[in-house]
Amino acid sequence: MLHRLKAVAFALMAPLVLASCLFVPGKFDSALTIHADRTFTFTYKGEVMAVDLQSFMGKAMQMGMEEAAKEKSGKKAKAPEKEPDFTLTPEEKAKQDETFRKLAIEVAKEAGYRNVEYRGNGMFWVDYQISGVLDHGFLFPYNLDNQMIMPWIAVELRGKDLIRVKAPGYVRMSGSGMGNMGDMSALAMMPGGMGEAFTRLQGTFTLTTDAELVSQNNEQGAVTTGKDKVITWKTDTTTTDAPMASIRVRAVQ
Repeated sequence: MLHRLKAVAFALMAPLVLASCLFVPGKFDSALTIHADRTFTFTYKGEVMAVDLQSFMGKAMQMGMEEAAKEKSGKKAKAPEKEPDFTLTPEEKAKQDETFRKLAIEVAKEAGYRNVEYRGNGMFWVDYQISGVLDHGFLFPYNLDNQMIMPWIAVELRGKDLIRVKAPGYVRMSGSGMGNMGDMSALAMMPGGMGEAFTRLQGTFTLTTDAELVSQNNEQGAVTTGKDKVITWKTDTTTTDAPMASIRVRAVQ
């Protein structure tokens, strides 16, 4: 079990050193519409799962120090290792729920959030919609004040007339799917019920555009509806290829 904890801790430390919570999608529907004139609308409606990394890392570090102290003193037990108990006490759970309820109130104040509810056990229900002009990049979710620092979807400007859409957070978090975030799939092994947040992933992401579709990675291809090209990705915990597409739009002057 100690080896398992080390693997999970290693996966957490480098990419998540600035975060006390990790937010991952649960069951969701999301859509992005990008027009040739660079106007866009993005929506996300569904579950957001929060993992209390601060609590987990604190307990893991304490257990690690206790284990190291036993080894140093020669008092390490010869009996098989017991499963560590990461279950929150009633007091810890009440404190966590209160923190998450306050977080829901704060996040709901941000532009685009039409509804944010905390439903218990680390689960939020979010209804988000925002529109604008892509003369700059776009990330979701991203909020420094509330430590949402690992966006699930990124819209990047590539040169004067190319836009790339990539949604690594909508698939199983692996080394190939999350770029420099490392092998996040180990987080599903988190004990004490915390790993369950990573098992709820199931959603649909739909990209619609009337601009030139340069490339995309959905094997089903795009469906033409009038002037629009529509691509729909369905993802779950077994999906490893992040939705991705490149679109040619009006050039920046």
